[in-house]
Amino acid sequence: MEKAAAKVNLGLDTTFRHDDGMPEWNMVMTSIDLADYVEVLDTGSQNIKVTSDSGFLPSDQRNLAYQAATLLQRTCHVKRGAAIRIKKNIPVAAGLGGGSSDAAAVLRALNKLWALGLSRQQLATIGLRVDSDVPYCVYSQTAHVTGYGEQIRVLEPTLDPMWLVLAKPNVSVSTPSILRQIEYESLEHPDIEGLLNAIDAGSYQQLVATVGNALEPISAGRYPEIRQIKSRMKAYGAPCALMSGTGPTVFSIFNKQSRANRVFNSIRGFCSEAYLVRSL
Repeated sequence: MEKAAAKVNLGLDTTFRHDDGMPEWNMVMTSIDLADYVEVLDTGSQNIKVTSDSGFLPSDQRNLAYQAATLLQRTCHVKRGAAIRIKKNIPVAAGLGGGSSDAAAVLRALNKLWALGLSRQQLATIGLRVDSDVPYCVYSQTAHVTGYGEQIRVLEPTLDPMWLVLAKPNVSVSTPSILRQIEYESLEHPDIEGLLNAIDAGSYQQLVATVGNALEPISAGRYPEIRQIKSRMKAYGAPCALMSGTGPTVFSIFNKQSRANRVFNSIRGFCSEAYLVRSL
């Protein structure tokens, strides 16, 4: 059984668009203990089959886990198949990297099942062809992520595990549609360097002061629920509140469980899909 941890973007910025239309990323990401679980089994055939306990998850080529398995199979010329079972806990289309984390878990699990002996870097390179978040999810550690998402610099843990309160409004965000709306001339850039310095110094106060997401105004402009949840979190005493990925999930970070509990219990009265989790 392979754990597929959700991720949040402590900092998300993009500085330009590549010729192929994809953004150049500058992100700080960390993983949390909200996770899916992926099991892979040898079937004795060459077919890839994906099943899930979620009715919201496709089981064909639209599923990133399926794409990752077939891509690894083709790339490494594997003549074996696998049955992939996914137990979903991470909400779908939430900005938490659930699909990418499932795909990364499949790559790690099949690397063992098929005895391929690939390094994490090799798995990440393959994963990039599935989705830009997959390389990070292969590592699933706090990291500075740049390029298309393939340049991963794992950051040394200097902060104790933190508590996070997550709230997902009842909307689903299309990442491609948000990325198409980026206007680089007017984009407000978060302080990624300051965030990296905060992590390096082990300063929780500096961290909550420098978190930010350049895409938040775009998603919040389309989905006012994002701003509403942010306002509620801050009103309930959260030291910060920001969107993860392209949204719509909003989260806050706490160094004390008692404060996290208070905000979690309050936000549940406003947003039914809320989570209290820890950073890994």
